[in-house]
Amino acid sequence: MSEPDKPETPPPPPSAPPQPSYGAPPPPSYGPYPGSYPPPPQGAPYGGYPPPPSAPQNGLGIASLVTAIIALLSVVGGVVLGVVAVILGFMGWGKAKRGQATNGGVAVAGIVLGFLSIIEAVVVIGLFIWGFGEVGGTDYIDCLSQAGSDQEAVQQCADQFTSNLEDEFSITVTTPTP
Repeated sequence: MSEPDKPETPPPPPSAPPQPSYGAPPPPSYGPYPGSYPPPPQGAPYGGYPPPPSAPQNGLGIASLVTAIIALLSVVGGVVLGVVAVILGFMGWGKAKRGQATNGGVAVAGIVLGFLSIIEAVVVIGLFIWGFGEVGGTDYIDCLSQAGSDQEAVQQCADQFTSNLEDEFSITVTTPTP
């Protein structure tokens, strides 16, 4: 009949892979698979690198600088825009000193240029008033106020003012024809 069942010996466990003969250590095992890379550290973005530095931020300082530059270029609004630029600049500088903004230099530049625009506007307005008085502008305004609504008297005032300009600057003023 059949042979009695003989218990066989279990097969031997698989042996470890052969080690290189040159003495290199086995590859490190960090993850679930031998030789895999370690997981990135928790909380560090961009694969373990520190986050990039943030750009300097000072919205009030930038607004101050832009307003001051516009004030320097426009003499008419120079005083008002210069005051606005100085106020915004001091607010931005205060935020930078408290650590709420990262670039106080922009605010200081806005303050300086704001003050310069105020000085420029006052000087230009003073020169305009002085020059207007030198060429007889105040006489022209007085003449117009006395003329009232009389068109002939208004024309006579304009002719007198034109004559003063031509004599003062040695030029000939021509009026455009419609």
